[in-house]
Amino acid sequence: MQTVNRLRELDFLRGIAIILVLFRHQVLFDFLETMGWIGVDLFFVLSGFLVSGLLFKEYQKFGSINAKLFLIRRGFKIYPIFYLTYILYIIPRIILHKFDLEKAFYELVFVQNYALGWGYAYAASWSLAVEEHFYFGLALVLWLVFNKKIFRFEVVTNKTSAFEKYLIVVLVLVFILRILANIQFPEDTARNMTMSHLRIDSLLFGVLVSFWYHFRREKLTAFYLQHKSKLLWLSLGLVSFTPFIAPGDSFFVKTIGFTMLYVAFGILLVHFLIDANVNRQLNRLFTATVVNFISKIGFCSYSIYVIHSLVIYCFGFLHITNRFIAFPIVFIISVISGFIMTYRIEKFFLTYRNKYYPSRTF
Repeated sequence: MQTVNRLRELDFLRGIAIILVLFRHQVLFDFLETMGWIGVDLFFVLSGFLVSGLLFKEYQKFGSINAKLFLIRRGFKIYPIFYLTYILYIIPRIILHKFDLEKAFYELVFVQNYALGWGYAYAASWSLAVEEHFYFGLALVLWLVFNKKIFRFEVVTNKTSAFEKYLIVVLVLVFILRILANIQFPEDTARNMTMSHLRIDSLLFGVLVSFWYHFRREKLTAFYLQHKSKLLWLSLGLVSFTPFIAPGDSFFVKTIGFTMLYVAFGILLVHFLIDANVNRQLNRLFTATVVNFISKIGFCSYSIYVIHSLVIYCFGFLHITNRFIAFPIVFIISVISGFIMTYRIEKFFLTYRNKYYPSRTF
């Protein structure tokens, strides 16, 4: 399994994201349950940054991208863990004669966020659908830009590029669509929170940060260091509503709230990328042992995300109502299961991938 060029601090952010998701789905404190959903938005920004960065680096090295290879490599990362674990999700439904083949089909082809809203056997799978749509859309767009030259891709130091302009237009368009959807269909809470065209802006903002990082790094660094304190306070202010307002019934959260979050997480991401002292700061704040552990959780976060709902479902049969007993048990089992899946199952498939479909940039 290739782990070269991994940044401990970004794995730490992924670890925080999956821990927030666990707080959302297995209650420990009420305010953590209320705000835990933002872990998915943090995942989106990080994913947009990291995945687009793979293609940006490929373009910088070769002047073009291999979109087919990119999608094949993504497939080896995403599909084996998901489909193998999905068997475990549907077994109880089959045993209880509650299995719906049509709904399962929607989930298996990653259109559940449009057909159902939430996932079927695995409710949280809607976010995987958004990411899948993003991967295919990003590969197509960048193939058209880099390979087919639908417009001239150039980065001028003191001028906003066409690529940046188009990205910003799409970000604004998604925001407008979110407002219209929540006004026109206020009762359709699930789809308004999960449909890709209403949520993909978080991923696209990660792409924008990635563009700045790979093509305008000096300017990004100078801007951030000049305004560091203000930007960090802005980031904190933008997320400050999350412990107090649940997203489901809030027009504010489902419109501008999502936008505020991706801006906040984009700023946080830039801080983790630019500040050379971030690892030392984390070690002082949490201790190196804790940071390393959370980073390891972040490295295994996809497997933990896929398995944790099943762990919670099975744990429910124990009927343990004490939060301070239930949460640690679910947390420990989910993390251990995710570690095993990552280092056994995912490693097996990624080894095969790297042998037969090696990355162009390594």
